[in-house]
Amino acid sequence: MEPVIVNDPFETIEKGQRLDRQQALWMLAKAPLGRLMEAAHLLRVKRHGDRLVTFVFDTNPNYTNICNTGCKFCAFCRPAGADDAYILSPSQLAAKVKAAYEAGATTVLLQGGHNPQVTLKDWIAFIRAIRKTCPDIHIHPFSPAEYVFMSQNEAVDLEKVLRIIWDEGVRTIPGGGAEILSETVRRKIAPAKASVSQWLEACRIAHKIGFRTTATMMYGHVEKDDDIVEHLMLLRGLQDETGGFTSFIPWSFKPGQTALARRVKHPAHPAKYVRIIALARIVLDNFEHIQSSWFSENVAAGQLGLLAGADDFGGILVEENVLQQAGHNPKATLDKVKTIIRRAGFTPAQRDSDYKIMEIFQAPDPPGIGGVASNAD
Repeated sequence: MEPVIVNDPFETIEKGQRLDRQQALWMLAKAPLGRLMEAAHLLRVKRHGDRLVTFVFDTNPNYTNICNTGCKFCAFCRPAGADDAYILSPSQLAAKVKAAYEAGATTVLLQGGHNPQVTLKDWIAFIRAIRKTCPDIHIHPFSPAEYVFMSQNEAVDLEKVLRIIWDEGVRTIPGGGAEILSETVRRKIAPAKASVSQWLEACRIAHKIGFRTTATMMYGHVEKDDDIVEHLMLLRGLQDETGGFTSFIPWSFKPGQTALARRVKHPAHPAKYVRIIALARIVLDNFEHIQSSWFSENVAAGQLGLLAGADDFGGILVEENVLQQAGHNPKATLDKVKTIIRRAGFTPAQRDSDYKIMEIFQAPDPPGIGGVASNAD
């Protein structure tokens, strides 16, 4: 359906007012991309200034690849009993994290699948093994969808599960499993995963306890533009209520070796990614951070996202398996990420998982002005 707008969305933004659904839909589908990027960038500058772009040095090991949800967009999960199915022991997982920590990682984003064999006691054992082995690394584990599954699998109240993990010293939650917050879409791509209301409720309870969470979105499969707008509106509404989201992180579906590839043969165009980044900065006016990722898309799209409202550039990943299994496996070093950010016109700054700046990487002096040229940067 063609979006119909009553008031000019750009005038609404200039007045410091919120877009409604129809305005947001028009912006996503019809607004001139350059003007949309400019409006979003001005909001980013107003909130964060025009200099720094942050990134985090992290690792994403998976404690298991066994999952019973059968999501059609996933090429990573395996059924129990498969030749390549696994569940890591706490010591095996801790060894992976230690290697990443020694390579520079400051955060471990810990996710697995919906594996009935993994218990709440196992989760606790994972956390304690990592903390014992790497006491200084930030543990950022278990998506809202995983919490919902664990609650159901253990027949334990969801809030109790979250409080047990809180009592283990965990303070942040990755916002995976959101996919698209539309039941129509979820029934097509992930019918066995947490529902829209369950995902939102897990975040609501987590925020009440004190957790800070990210919020994600995976688009470019069977959703329509109004589903994307609905996703953003639901996040904005919950953030109004709890204030517990730290950042919004979108990425496009990678067909690769997934079951959904038979229906969606080509990834979404990078221009759609830039539009979503810009719209997110405008619609999610109560979110502090919007992430544009070199990893989930490509370098050029990631840089354009930084010029379209994003203030964060994602992470330097020591280990990542889910997108790799779908055939998407870019690599980047610290020096490369710093260079990419600089070439977009910004100053790179490494952050922690709470978005606190750890180090700002000023550009090296050019030859003849007190410094030596650097091939790396």
